[in-house]
Amino acid sequence: MSGHSKWSSIKHKKAATDAKRGKIFTKLIKESTVSARIGGGDPNANPRLRTAIQAAKSENMPRGNIDRAIKKGTGELEGVNYEESIYEGYGPGGAAVLIESLTDNKNRAVADIRNIFSKNGGSLGENGCVAWMFDKKGYLAIQKKAVDEETLMEMALDAGAEDIREDDSNFEVITAPEDFDPVKAAVDKASIPYIVAEITMLPQSTTNLVGKQAEQMNRLMELLEDCEDVQKVYTNADIPEEIINNL
Repeated sequence: MSGHSKWSSIKHKKAATDAKRGKIFTKLIKESTVSARIGGGDPNANPRLRTAIQAAKSENMPRGNIDRAIKKGTGELEGVNYEESIYEGYGPGGAAVLIESLTDNKNRAVADIRNIFSKNGGSLGENGCVAWMFDKKGYLAIQKKAVDEETLMEMALDAGAEDIREDDSNFEVITAPEDFDPVKAAVDKASIPYIVAEITMLPQSTTNLVGKQAEQMNRLMELLEDCEDVQKVYTNADIPEEIINNL
């Protein structure tokens, strides 16, 4: 199973504290605002905004918060102008790390990100140093106990999925970005619960980490995701599940 899915699915299972919930809401508001600014405030005509709204709803964000974020993006309400940036680097053991940032202060963002890398066994790299190792894909992780494999495979492939993978406990449904919405809609229509459903960056191959390097990598990922200017973090590190759970 990919390093992405281990990290992402376990992270989504964790109960969020109030502080974490606030940070999640902040990231979702930023994404909704920028999506509306770039593609307009109609989710039916703006796939990125539609995905942002779905993510906000899955975290039980109040509808009023979502509406205000969209209006700030379209200019109906005054708001902060966030800039998008991609940062790339290496974690312990040479694992690739890809970061999506939305910030109103790029100097602060890059300084904070570089500091997190340097203090946790990693290094910030040049543009393009690891991005080629990832592919943009639609992704759903579904627990095996929630669905029969044959049923899921037939439904997902009919809806446009590229591949179905599995590990000991989960199925992974992989799609092209443009096919994510119809595949997710088919899963929703069948009332199949999922752990993760998102447009993401999947690693083409993984770097296995154990021991201290795995612990350092786990800590690096946690701190990067906690950074106020970071939206999403991707890695090709394959971290043992027990290390992620024990942090």
